[in-house]
Amino acid sequence: VYVPINGRGLQGATSHHLGQNFSKMFEIVFEDPETNEKIFVHQNSWGLSTRSIGAMVLLHSDNTGLVLPPRVAAVQVIIIPCGITVNSTENERKLLCDKCGEYEKKLMVA
Repeated sequence: VYVPINGRGLQGATSHHLGQNFSKMFEIVFEDPETNEKIFVHQNSWGLSTRSIGAMVLLHSDNTGLVLPPRVAAVQVIIIPCGITVNSTENERKLLCDKCGEYEKKLMVA
C-alpha cells in the first residue's frame, strides 16, 4: 500500500515460497505416479495480514477521527455515552442518553 501522506509504503499481504522445509519437518509427501517414489511437496504461503486494517486506518484517518469508506463500514457513526458509573443517578443516566439521542437526530438529517 502506498501512503501518499508521507510517501512511504506499507506491506499489506505476504507471499512466501516455503520450499520443502515444512514438508520434510512434518513428512508431507505425495507418491510420484510414474515411479511410485514418495516425494516431499513444495509449499507456498499467501496471506492478507492484519496490517491491511492498519493501512486502511492510516489512509482514512487524521487527528479528528476515522471515516471509513461505505463499502467497509455501512454504519459511519457510533455514539457511545461515556461517563455513566455505578454512582450515576437515574436522572444523570437519562440526561446523558437523551443528549445522545439529540446528537443522533442531528446526524441523521445531516
